[in-house]
Parts: sequence; structure tokens; C-alpha cells
Amino acid sequence: MPDIDSKRGLGDMAVNKRDWRARYRFRLGIVDGCVVVWAVVGAYLVRFGFTDLTDGTIRETDYLLLSAILAVAWWAMLKIWGSRESKILGSGSEEYKRVLAASVWLFGMVAVFSYALRIDTARGFVGLAFPAGVVGLLIARWLVRQHLALERRRGKSSSRVLIIGGPHSTEHLAKSLQSVPAAGYLPVAAHMPGHVLSPASQHQISLPVTGNGTDFSSILAAISSANVDAVAVSAGVNMHPTDLRRLGWELAAQDIGMILAPALTDIAGPRIHTQPVAGLPLIHVSTPKLTGGKKVAKRSFDVLGSGALLLCLSPIFIFLAIAVHLTDRGPVFYKQQRVGLRGTTFNMLKFRSMRVNADDELAGLLREQGSADKPLFKVENDPRITPLGRIIRKYSLDELPQLLNVLGGSMSLVGPRPQREGEVALYDDAAHRRLYVSPGMSGLWQVSGRSNLTWEESIRLDLYYVENWSLMGDIVILFKTFKAVFASTGAV
Repeated sequence: MPDIDSKRGLGDMAVNKRDWRARYRFRLGIVDGCVVVWAVVGAYLVRFGFTDLTDGTIRETDYLLLSAILAVAWWAMLKIWGSRESKILGSGSEEYKRVLAASVWLFGMVAVFSYALRIDTARGFVGLAFPAGVVGLLIARWLVRQHLALERRRGKSSSRVLIIGGPHSTEHLAKSLQSVPAAGYLPVAAHMPGHVLSPASQHQISLPVTGNGTDFSSILAAISSANVDAVAVSAGVNMHPTDLRRLGWELAAQDIGMILAPALTDIAGPRIHTQPVAGLPLIHVSTPKLTGGKKVAKRSFDVLGSGALLLCLSPIFIFLAIAVHLTDRGPVFYKQQRVGLRGTTFNMLKFRSMRVNADDELAGLLREQGSADKPLFKVENDPRITPLGRIIRKYSLDELPQLLNVLGGSMSLVGPRPQREGEVALYDDAAHRRLYVSPGMSGLWQVSGRSNLTWEESIRLDLYYVENWSLMGDIVILFKTFKAVFASTGAV
């Protein structure tokens, strides 16, 4: 078992543990100020022209004053809305939502006051400042987030966390937090009340263990010795509810965050609702349903998105169709039967990237590499792929004809990986839930490793998508898809 002072220098890292929070709040304040001033001044110059600055008329003087007030109010609104809080920095969409909400509310109030006081505010000025500022703020926040994520991957600018719980829940929570360093939670130690670790189980815990005392004083001593910013209480912790309440009071007094980690896994925020009952924060988990308005929204997004992409990419379609045909005079498209929504089958289209009759050789190649009975039928260094096929596969150009599947309704722009009947036959009960939605051209599997994923990882990501679908999530995945495709990560 690692010693508590040997893991990431717990004793040596007592240097102002919250410096990074103040530093990033200050940095965001400067960035927000620059963007807001740029947007407001730029809108003023575009709307009224450079010569108006020295015109000296009352109208232009009023707009100069309005511009200054608007810039200050915008900067302050971002702070009031909590867009610079350290707990939302670096991961998730909450930071962007608050930036957008603060901006919308500010300009909404400008519109209301202008109407109520009958102030003739130039619509062109407001119409330029708002979109320019919002886009600029979002881009600037994204750039700052990239720098923060880089620091967090190096073990810096993160909240140091002490995990309290049993061996299994502690290790699961530690690995989960370590797998997403951009979230900003760095597990540094564990305290296991009432659990005596055997020599064999000690080696299974990746964190230094501060002890196993159940009394309140020993837990406070563990928190003090670990020098942490937050305490995460995992599921099944051996603590009395009264002690948990006292712990919350003490942590609040020391300005240390308290995190309760339930045993739920792969559940996203929109499905979780907290309801206080008799002083207990009961967590309600809603059932995922892609019906009614959600179903209409997803289908409308698919039709509009695939139609627009087909129109924009038509020159590439024609070029690739000619190139594939000239390779060996074979067919342009490759059709393969896949399993779709609720087990129905459909023909998935691709630009042909293998030689003709390549499917007849599949069984023999799988037997040669000993993977004929495994899911995700992959042939390593597949000899059937043509030289052109390797190029179009690297950048996923072979998958462009699937836009026709999306337009026809058998696929979606975003969804679980479309798989063959032989792979579906190997599903367990949990894996069958991935058939609740239409398969997608892209998905979490596409932006998380593509063909480098194991079968278990692929199924877990697909199930997470099915359980937590949202239209905004689809849009985010599509943006990430372009990055994964251009990087050709995990391409086959």
C-alpha cells in the first residue's frame, strides 16, 4: 500500500491549494473584459462609423455612454451569473450555458428598458454587439478551457480530493475521476471507515489510505493530513447520518467542498432530479424515452442535417464515385445488412473500399487470426482493402453514403454503432438496450476511440448514449466527430 506522503507529494504540496481558482477567475475576468469591449466597440464603429467619434452630436455622445455602460454591465452580468465559478470550469456545458444565459438576459433587459422608457436604441448596434460578443465569449472560454485541460492532465489546477468509503466504491470512484482529468478532480487519498484491508486487497487500492477510523475526529484528521480541496463520500460509506451532517458543517467552515457520489453509473444530469423530503435529498432518476416531441426533434434534425450535408458534399460524392469505379471497374457502393431500431434490418451504404467479393473471404481471415467467435469482427491488417480504400477509410469518406440512410430514416446522424446480425447475436440483456434508438453515422464510440475501443467499451458508450440522449448532446458529438475524423483516430 503506498504511503500517504509518497503519493504526488502530499506533504510537499501544501502550497496555497486554492491559488489556481483565483488565478483562473482573474484570467477569465480579463478575457471576458477584452471580448466584451471588442464586441461593443466594434459594433459602435460598424454602426456609426469612425468619423462619428469626433462629431460631437448629442446622439453620438449618448451612444458612447451607452456603450460604456453596456460593456461594464455585460462583464458584471457574467460574474453575477456564476460563469467564472471554479466548479464549472474545464468540463461540461454548464460554463457555456451560463455565458449564454447572462448575455441573453442582459440584452433582454436592454430591450425591455428601451421599450418601457421609449428610448430609440439603434437596432443595428445591439444586433451587432450581441452575436459578436456571444460568439467571441464562447470561443475565448473554449481556448481558456483547452489551456486548463492541458494543465490538469499534468496534475495541476485541479481540486485535490479525499475519498471516503469502502474499498470497491472508493477504487471505482478514483478510477472514474482519474479517467477524466479535465473535470478537475484529482484523487490523492482514501479513508475507509470500518474497513480493515487484507494484504491482498491493499494492493488493489491505487490511492494511499489514511486509515479506517469511524469516529468523527479520525475523519477530520485524515482530511487535515491530506490537505484537500474537496471530500467525496462514496456509496455505502460506514458513517452515521448525523456524522455526515456534522462533516458537512465542518467542511463548510474550512471552505472545503463536499461531494456525495451515489452508486448510480452512466447517468447524465438531465435525468437526475433532487427532491428534499423530511430533510433527505432524495434522488429521482427519470426513465429515458425518445418519444413525442423528442422523437420529432431528432428526426427533424436528421432530415435537415443530412439534406444539407448531401447538398454541400455532392462534388465530393461524384469524385469518389468515379475514383472507386475506376479502381477495378467494380460497383461504387457496398451494401451490408445491419441491425437497426428495435432489431429491424436495413442495408447500410458505403463507398466500396475493398476488392469485389471481399465478404466471401471474411470467415477464413477470422479463423486465421482466431477471432471468429468474438464480437466486433475486425481483421487486423486486412488484405482485402484497396489502396484507395485505405485513404477513404482513414478519413471516413467511405461512410458518406450513409447520409442517404439517414435521409431515408434507417439511420440517424448520431446514435449507437450499427452492427451485424452476428454481433447482435452475442448481445447480453444489457446490450440489447442499444437497439432502442436508430444506429448512427457517428456517436460516442466515434469520438472516443473508434475501432480502438474494446467490445465492452463500445457497448458501455452506446448504452450511455441511449440512457442520456439529448439534442444538444447530438450537436456536441457531431462537432467532436469532425475533430476525430481529421485526426483519423482509430480509423480502420
